[in-house]
Amino acid sequence: MDIFEHIKRTKLIPIIRGNYTVHDVSAIADALINESILTLEITLNSSSALTLIEVLRRQFDSAMVVGAGTVRTAVQVQQASDAGAQFIVSPNYDPLSVTLSQKLHLLHLPGVATPTEAQTAFVAGCKMVKLFPADSLGGPAYLKTIRAPLDDIDFMASGGITVENAAAYLHAGAAALGLGNWLIPATNWHLDEIKLRAKALQAACQRTEAANF
Repeated sequence: MDIFEHIKRTKLIPIIRGNYTVHDVSAIADALINESILTLEITLNSSSALTLIEVLRRQFDSAMVVGAGTVRTAVQVQQASDAGAQFIVSPNYDPLSVTLSQKLHLLHLPGVATPTEAQTAFVAGCKMVKLFPADSLGGPAYLKTIRAPLDDIDFMASGGITVENAAAYLHAGAAALGLGNWLIPATNWHLDEIKLRAKALQAACQRTEAANF
């Protein structure tokens, strides 16, 4: 499977960050798959993150693409790869981490905030970069502005994405959206609410795609 093309096609990357049991994460993943959300990022600063990645890969196999997030060092890249992570997401650009990801044939999405950082990562071979934190940087308007001169770079917007602004980010040119606490709260989460929000997000994406034709 080409993970880069999968992410561009499916667009939505829910992010799990916090203290979750294997049972919790399995239930959330199953609910997302039922809503045709087929990608999941487990941040390494979550409890038992590497174990969760291993379990999800075994349980869902080709039904869901599972990646590791908050990967800040080459050591963590190796650990995530050993656990079965299919892509890597970072809050920053770390050259050693990117180099190792490429040697391991892992798609690496480094965090960037400026045109210089985006271009640096792109020249280093990153097929997609993570605009983070998108909401604090200026939201869809900033993404649209930064993509004007960098229109050959694919951006995943992450940070503050909700159903209210998802369509605006896609219209601004986001290739994918990282969905954090709004979709999957770190505490006091409810599976039924996650299902409803996932359904609403899919509907927003579909309306956006239809409008672009």
